[in-house]
Parts: sequence; C-alpha cells; structure tokens
Amino acid sequence: MLFLALFILNFMNDITYQSIGIINSPFKTKEDMPIQPTGDKGINGEIKIYSEFSEGLVDLEGFSHIILIYHLHLSTGSSLKVIPFMDNNSHGIFSTRSPKRPNPIGLSVVKLNKIEKNILFIENIDILDGTPLLDIKPFIPDVDCPNVDKLGWLEGKSDKMKNKKSDKRFNE
Repeated sequence: MLFLALFILNFMNDITYQSIGIINSPFKTKEDMPIQPTGDKGINGEIKIYSEFSEGLVDLEGFSHIILIYHLHLSTGSSLKVIPFMDNNSHGIFSTRSPKRPNPIGLSVVKLNKIEKNILFIENIDILDGTPLLDIKPFIPDVDCPNVDKLGWLEGKSDKMKNKKSDKRFNE
C-alpha cells in the first residue's frame, strides 16, 4: 500500500505539456525586449500552430485579443526571491513577473490581427523568437479585467512598464 501511495504522489508531480506551436518575434535575445506587451505597441509577431492543433483555431478570429501561455524556454534556474525589472529591491517570485520561476511559464495578452490557415498574426508582442506555445485563450474584458484595489510593491510604478525593456538581470 505504501508503494502505491508513493507511486501516486510521484506520478502527480510529473506534469508534462506539449507545445501546440511556435511563437516568432523580432526579439532574438532577452536584452532590450519589452518586459510586457504594452512596452512596444505595434511590434508584430506570428504564431505557427502545429497542424494537429489547427482545428482548435475555429472561431478564434472573432476575438481582438488573445492570451498566450508559453514556456520560457531560455529561462535557467529559479529563485524564490528576485530583484524585478521595475524595482531595485528583492521581492518574492510570486509577487513579480520574473522569468526565474519554479515553473517557467509566461503569459501575455496580445492583439490578434488575423489568422491564415494555421498562422496567427499578432501585435504588441513581448516574447522571444522561437518560444514554444502551450495554450491560447480568448481575452474577455469582463472576465479578465477585474477592478483592483491594490498593486503591492508596484503601486505608482506600473505606468512605467510601458517603456521598460529587459536587461541582463535574469540571464543566469
């Protein structure tokens, strides 16, 4: 019985995902890349959805914005405390959007311009070229934009995100 319990616990820790496509962008390195999609409005990219998943794109073109969930494939290691781009003080990883996460998963809301077969043409991208895409969800303002009361350590700083670029702080 103990063996079965250990097997089940171990099985539950082994979570795997399959890439459904590849994100292409003009950003070949982490340096000088926007840290959020609002950082460089108008920057275009493309997503090639693998053919076995292209049927899942039906009706997606009816949405102006989509949420991309992707694997931060060039992120190495993780840390529970980091100095994020918007501050010079250390903060807990879960209060930041740092790529040095226990599970290197990224999330961006981008504008969907059009879909041609299995290629999505997007705008306002902040993702490295060649990033594996894990999932797409439609952005729904009434659901995805709650009114917030607090912004934590980002209070008074979030408006500066629009012009902030990546640097070398998370390269190692």
